[in-house]
Amino acid sequence: MIYEEFLKSKKIENIYSGFDPVDLNDNLFDFQKDIVTWACRRGKAAIFEDCGLGKSIQQLSWANQVCHHTNGNVLIVAPLAVSKQTKREGEKFGIIVNIARCQDDIQPGINITNYEMLDKFHASNFTGVVLDESSILKNYSGKIRNNIIQKFRDTPYKLACTATPSPNDLMELGNHSEFLTDVTRSEMLAMFFVHDSGDTAKWRLKKHAAGEFWEWVCTWAVMIRNPNEIGYDQDGYTLPDLNVIDHCIPYFMDDVPEKMGLNDRRKARRETITDRCNIAANIVNNSDETFIVWCDLNDESKLLTELINDSVEIKGTHKSDHKENSMIGFSENEIKCLVTKPKIAGLGMNWQNCHNQIFVGLSDSYEQYYQAVRRCWRFGQESDVNVHVIYSQKEGTVVDNIRSKEQMHNEMFNTMINAMQPITSQTVKHSSVKKEYKPGTVINLPTFMR
Repeated sequence: MIYEEFLKSKKIENIYSGFDPVDLNDNLFDFQKDIVTWACRRGKAAIFEDCGLGKSIQQLSWANQVCHHTNGNVLIVAPLAVSKQTKREGEKFGIIVNIARCQDDIQPGINITNYEMLDKFHASNFTGVVLDESSILKNYSGKIRNNIIQKFRDTPYKLACTATPSPNDLMELGNHSEFLTDVTRSEMLAMFFVHDSGDTAKWRLKKHAAGEFWEWVCTWAVMIRNPNEIGYDQDGYTLPDLNVIDHCIPYFMDDVPEKMGLNDRRKARRETITDRCNIAANIVNNSDETFIVWCDLNDESKLLTELINDSVEIKGTHKSDHKENSMIGFSENEIKCLVTKPKIAGLGMNWQNCHNQIFVGLSDSYEQYYQAVRRCWRFGQESDVNVHVIYSQKEGTVVDNIRSKEQMHNEMFNTMINAMQPITSQTVKHSSVKKEYKPGTVINLPTFMR
């Protein structure tokens, strides 16, 4: 082998280790059917789709295909309350889903549990695993992240599903790669990234490697914001307007510092709890429509529940049954107003039945804000979505920070989509061009290494 041939052999290729699906669910749209076909053939894949594109039916169809192909069981791991929602979705599509809280609850076929209960299951008993809202892998040093990767390292078939991962943190893609492929996060960094400006804690994508990086990501992931963007003529995927209404409580002092630390902002926030909660209560109590009221402090949550008529509170100390029943009850319009925190109910739930949200203040996490808004502002929402943001002028820097992150998110998100769009389109639509993986092939060392 000459050196040029050796270099050519190092080119990244789309390796399939899956199978051809049979009799896909009739409820799948064309773009969903092609994605499920690609994911089955890939064997281990990620589906990064915007909210409301039907990840539930796609992951259920994929899991159903794995069960039939392997004659084994599949475990779906999801955020709290999403299990019941997924079971209901399965019933609509004719797919049986069993909710399990431990290994003894497992039934033949598709089973679903919550991330909090994952330690009660044995990965060796499953031929396939699905991570619903797989952005939980974002924290690369987190206990849950490491546990998931280790636990399912030898599982034959894997699927990770989430809204498009945060473009502000490409490391999240490395965590997905480590879960799905043989390329670890560290290896990804070594191949495509460099330390940024001498700061060893920050990594930057090498300019000359950007094309190959996105080509590599597309070997195991598809990213879709709208099916029309990748060549599918699919109606019904137009988002309604999003109306963000600010309610700023003035601060009549001249000594507001330009830069405030975390403790300063927390103090400023606590000073206006009563005022902010009263504004939120007036908005909800003077309307006949349903609302989600997001907060961050326990004192806010308690006072909001006291002030808002027909409201139900979900807090961290509540039992899982109360949390799940309240979220499902809100989905079925049995509850007028839900009071909770983004970190509790900001992932996974489909609440197109509601188009009004209130943030009684904001944290510094744009991701939590984005995910919370997308519970309602998603494909399938028939009304314009109103998002009220109530904050004190003294803590206005938090709002400015979120808006700045939002702008950066949109810019980088567009960069990711533009980079992956043509490859995703080709990958999904031409997944029938299958490259067989043949393990055990003899590799001859090139002459220059002998």
